[in-house]
Amino acid sequence: MGDDHSAVGNGSQANDNPFAPRDALGKRVLRITAAQAAVVSAAAHLLWAWPRLSAPADARPYVFVLAAVVTVLVAAATLRAGEYRRLYALGAGTLLGLLAGYGVWHGSTALTALPTEPLAIVAAAAEIVGAAAFVALYRLAPPTAVVVARERDPEVEGETSTDID
Repeated sequence: MGDDHSAVGNGSQANDNPFAPRDALGKRVLRITAAQAAVVSAAAHLLWAWPRLSAPADARPYVFVLAAVVTVLVAAATLRAGEYRRLYALGAGTLLGLLAGYGVWHGSTALTALPTEPLAIVAAAAEIVGAAAFVALYRLAPPTAVVVARERDPEVEGETSTDID
């Protein structure tokens, strides 16, 4: 009865840690969904911007190319990096910024203009799905201090400090 305490220690440590590991199935699905949606949004913006780059009067193609590069970099980092809430916030903010930009550009006619632009439909759908996935990842990720502690010492799993993010 008193010989094997390892099972008790491991069980209590797992119960004290409210954050699932990075490779949990739900988090993997959300990361893949967020990255794919971000890449689809970036592709839609590049497809719209590429033929219009020679028209210097309109700044949107240049902004779209820059936004597409940032979006792809965030998608790649989401798949490769640790669980950083700031990264997920950047992903959601970028996608929501693109979505809000469409509404600002078209103003009150945005809802009537959307059905007439197939790339805008694809981009908006991808941005909504991607932003939702990034927000879910943000909520499931541990605070940055916990992630940094895990990287320094992989056996640190019980740290749940929420005052540092």
